[in-house]
Amino acid sequence: MSSDHADDIRNFCIIAHIDHGKSTLADRLLQATNTVDARDMVEQVLDSMDLERERGITIKAQAVRMSYTAADGQVYQLNLIDTPGHVDFSYEVSRSLAACEGALLIVDATQGIQAQTLANVYLAMGHDLEIIPVVNKIDLDIAEPERVSLEVQQAFGFNADEVHMVSAKSGQGIDELLQSIVDRVPSPKGESDSPLRALIFDSKYDPYKGVVAYVRVLDGEVSSRGKIRVMSADKESEILEVGYFQPGPTKSTSLKRGEVGYVATGLKSVGDAPVGDTLTMAARPASEPLTGYETLKPMVFAGLYPADGEEYLALREALEKLQLNDAALTFTPESSLALGTGFRCGFLGLLHMDIVQERLEREYDVDLLATSPSVAYNILLTDGSEIEIESPAKLPQPQRIEDYREPWLDLSIITPAAYIGPIMELVQTRRGIFNKMEYLQYGNSIVGAGDGGDARVLLEYEVPLAEVLMDFYDQLKAKTSGYASMDYSFSGYRSGDLVKLDILVAGEPVDALSIMIHRSEAARQGRALVDKLKELIPRQMFEVPIQAAIGNRIIARENIRALRKNVLAKCYGGDVSRKRKLLEKQAEGKKRMKRVGTVEIPQEAFLSILKVER
Repeated sequence: MSSDHADDIRNFCIIAHIDHGKSTLADRLLQATNTVDARDMVEQVLDSMDLERERGITIKAQAVRMSYTAADGQVYQLNLIDTPGHVDFSYEVSRSLAACEGALLIVDATQGIQAQTLANVYLAMGHDLEIIPVVNKIDLDIAEPERVSLEVQQAFGFNADEVHMVSAKSGQGIDELLQSIVDRVPSPKGESDSPLRALIFDSKYDPYKGVVAYVRVLDGEVSSRGKIRVMSADKESEILEVGYFQPGPTKSTSLKRGEVGYVATGLKSVGDAPVGDTLTMAARPASEPLTGYETLKPMVFAGLYPADGEEYLALREALEKLQLNDAALTFTPESSLALGTGFRCGFLGLLHMDIVQERLEREYDVDLLATSPSVAYNILLTDGSEIEIESPAKLPQPQRIEDYREPWLDLSIITPAAYIGPIMELVQTRRGIFNKMEYLQYGNSIVGAGDGGDARVLLEYEVPLAEVLMDFYDQLKAKTSGYASMDYSFSGYRSGDLVKLDILVAGEPVDALSIMIHRSEAARQGRALVDKLKELIPRQMFEVPIQAAIGNRIIARENIRALRKNVLAKCYGGDVSRKRKLLEKQAEGKKRMKRVGTVEIPQEAFLSILKVER
């Protein structure tokens, strides 16, 4: 190795749209550098969670160290940070970028640039990374590597010789790519003699070692002995272990400047070593922490309740353990008249919510009921103060509310031109505001046009988050035969004509069924909910009205007719006045029952109501 150890280090990550082959390329790089023994090789080595393997997606960022001998005989240490591709996990991507100097940008040779390809490139450019473009899957029959390469050159300004053609499946082009990483990715900056400053880019909880922080050392050195200090959280702890991933945890005596690895801190809560914080040695602390990340704000909220009320404590324990490894998950206790006690949980998006639910059920064996997802609203009160509510049940009295503000997104969709009409129609029905339309083109020709393909178009919209929440992605895929891709980012809160829609059963509001909705959609949604409930609630001995209301105004109503016992069954002939007396007595009893009777809403009713299409 050269005089300065850090000159031979290259830190890079892999960024791409979902399903463009990140994990497979990572497998080939590990194989080509002999980091993983051939007999231990499995597909998606870095996707260690069962859920990641089953769904074929990366959820958590992973870091691994490889040793590579370049063409000139020099041995280099390559640190790869594998990142997720799904838009819900873009926070994992931004954390990984901060720990790198370079990024491999992967584009599928059959699909070309997709919405998240653009979003990830802009993120990488914002971190000033050296980007190496890679066209993957060139071995497929339907691959168009030349066209996709031209598309990448035109969109991001690369030269033809900078674009690598590889097949992550067969290993074609991998050696040239490794040499290019060594040649083009700069070595880490920083001061070897300065006090330690290490950026925490991820963390997990280990029952024996406490919080294990995944770090990138920017200045100085962290040794396996001594006390560590978390700078902004101001926590100190004895270091239990230091090491790196190859790809399993490998102990070492220290991590030097530029290296990526882990520090077992012994701290008892992930909150004590938050992601984005800086580690330094307690004996010789740094004066300034590194610039961290923006804290994550959950965008989607839902109530999680145990199917069996007695499992409340088990659910609480499971959520606490899950939160140790997933900083983006938030939860607070809440109770509902209908569903009992549970938790109001905050998620980054619907996929994140889905993953959390599945992990709770699978890893912690908890049976769950989930309410329909909603977004956080910003409420401006008449006294000038602002509050944020995640649940319609927490809404203050209407006379105290000055204005409702809902979260909006900047939405980008890339689609073949043939589907522009259906997409525009879809977004307009969701209150979307059109911003611009751009044909993706290189030179004077349009990408995909004239070669049997179809020109591809970038559409940009502004749209309320609540409208994208339920089935927007499914509808988008259905209307474009699966060809469209989308990416979104939070743009801010805007004033909206929103109302709280209450459902009343026998005159009593059912808190678990209340929703916030735009006034224009309230009547249609109220009618759908009322019709659904009429089918699901069993008939009672008295008539039960089901109503949808905005404030004091009823906008939809259905009646569940009473079950009627035949009180005349034993009257054979005889005086009509006797029959009338029995019927009057029955009517009197029904009136009394209606006054004091309660309606039990079955659990199935809640579950199917939550699936009513918006």
